[in-house]
Amino acid sequence: MRKERERRTLETAGMLFTLLFGNLLHFVYDWTGQAGWAAYLSAVNESTWEHMKLLFFPMLALVLFLFFKLPEQSPIPVALSIGTLVGLALIPILFYTYTGVLGFSVMAIDIAIFYISVLGAFLIEWFLNDNRELANRRGLLLTCLVILAILFFIFSY
Repeated sequence: MRKERERRTLETAGMLFTLLFGNLLHFVYDWTGQAGWAAYLSAVNESTWEHMKLLFFPMLALVLFLFFKLPEQSPIPVALSIGTLVGLALIPILFYTYTGVLGFSVMAIDIAIFYISVLGAFLIEWFLNDNRELANRRGLLLTCLVILAILFFIFSY
């Protein structure tokens, strides 16, 4: 029971961390006077790609933290890596679906999409975190996340 409670606390803290820092990353580029380094991590415009960075980089930080904090046989970092990929996919899917239907975008819906995508990422983690076979995929998923980080850097440049 105690381990379950610790895991839930960790998941809740991780979700709050992602939501908080994702929201802050929306403004970092302007807060830094449009510093070049900030463009790699934060949104520089209102494109869907830039908004995907708001979910990706806090989740990447959390995944890397958990990869090193939890035992190697723990499936949680791998499940969260998969959740990160799902959350990233949700942002353009939801955005382009609703704007395709409405024909225009609504800022409140755009903000809600970020929250829904983070929630979706953590729901995937929650469903997969008991799958012990996932621990064997650590290297593969970490490689995918590193490649994605490099792509975010390249396409932000």
